[in-house]
Amino acid sequence: MLVASLNANGIRAATRRGFGDWLQARSPDILGIQEMRCPQDQLPDVFDGYRLSYHQGNLPGRNGVALLTKAEPLAVRTGFGHSSDPEGRYLELDLPGLRVGCLYLPKGDVLGFNDSGDARYRHKMDFMEAFAAYLEAAAAQSLAAGTDFLVMGDFNIAHTRLDLKNWRGNQKASGFLPEEREWFSAILAPGTVLDVVRGQHLETPGPYTWWTWRGNAFERDTGWRIDYQLATPGLAGRAERSWVDKDSAQRISDHAPVLVEYR
Repeated sequence: MLVASLNANGIRAATRRGFGDWLQARSPDILGIQEMRCPQDQLPDVFDGYRLSYHQGNLPGRNGVALLTKAEPLAVRTGFGHSSDPEGRYLELDLPGLRVGCLYLPKGDVLGFNDSGDARYRHKMDFMEAFAAYLEAAAAQSLAAGTDFLVMGDFNIAHTRLDLKNWRGNQKASGFLPEEREWFSAILAPGTVLDVVRGQHLETPGPYTWWTWRGNAFERDTGWRIDYQLATPGLAGRAERSWVDKDSAQRISDHAPVLVEYR
């Protein structure tokens, strides 16, 4: 089973840059897409062979998450727990023996940067607190039911120094603040979910998943690892190979797809 995750940074723009060719070449069994940024009636015609589940949200031109599956979902849910998720940030579906979530976590901003930035930062922290509670409950439910649980997407957090090339200069930047990294550490546990890619790349810097469009960051691999696949221990233990498809995908987005092959 090949599972992929990609922040498309606009599915129509990604399609113009070659997303359709990449999807056809890789042909993952499951693909989670974040930042679709597209009304459902204007989606590009590049999803042949897939069942599309889409949570558009109510912010035109922003957010939106999708799951593409070769198998028909047994159930599809938008939002998480008590939240209706009007922004279109979380989508979840059931497949036989597997519960899959696709997440686009708010980016936030540096605390105290300005009034607007402070509000965005508080929104991110509130979202993280609510999602952590949901994640713990969802993982527990899946384990009790004997099913696997996988949540993938853009978490907008570089967890450790290994996940950010220029970590020294970004210690006060949103996405690498101590409280964000502590939150990420707290959601990873043997009884909840594990970081699948880090489990296979232990002490290796990266593999990075996002690079600014500015300068030569992509060519120099001066990036951040902020896109993840987190899985309950049974599924994480069946990961055979994981990689960031930087070379094949080139720059269909400012992110590159994260792929994992599971037994």
